[in-house]
Amino acid sequence: MNFLSHYYLYIKAFHIISVISWMAGLLYLPRLFVYHFSTNPGSEASEKFKIMEYKLTKIIILPSMLLTLVFGIMLLSIPGLINWSAGWLHAKLFLVLCLYAYNGILLKWQKKFANDERFYSETYFRIANEIPAVIMILIVVLVVVKPF
Repeated sequence: MNFLSHYYLYIKAFHIISVISWMAGLLYLPRLFVYHFSTNPGSEASEKFKIMEYKLTKIIILPSMLLTLVFGIMLLSIPGLINWSAGWLHAKLFLVLCLYAYNGILLKWQKKFANDERFYSETYFRIANEIPAVIMILIVVLVVVKPF
C-alpha cells in the first residue's frame, strides 16, 4: 500500500468531496421526509416526493457514501499516516459508524414512504434531521483539534 502515499493529497481531496456530498444528502433527505409527511398518500405531491427521495438516495447518497468509505479506507491504509493509538481517531471512526447506521435508517424510512406508510411525526423527522449535523460537527472538531 506504499504507492498510496504518492497520491495522498488526491485521496484526501476526494475523500472530503465525497463526505460533503454524502452529508448534503443526509441533511436533505430527512427534510424531504418532513414535507412528505404532510402530504396525502397517493397525491401528486406525495408522488413527487417519492421521486425526489429515490433519486437523492440512488444518485447522491449511496454513491457518495460508498466513495467516502473507499477513500477513507485508502487513507487509513497509507503507512505511517495514522497514529492508531490516538483516542480522537477511535472516537471519529465510531461517529462515522454512527453516520452509516443513520444512513441505513434513512434508507428504511425512504422505502416506507415509497410504500405510502406514514409513521412517527413531522416533529420526529425535524429532530432526526439534526442528527447528522451534530455528528458532523463532532467529527470535524475531533479531526482538526485532535483533543485526545
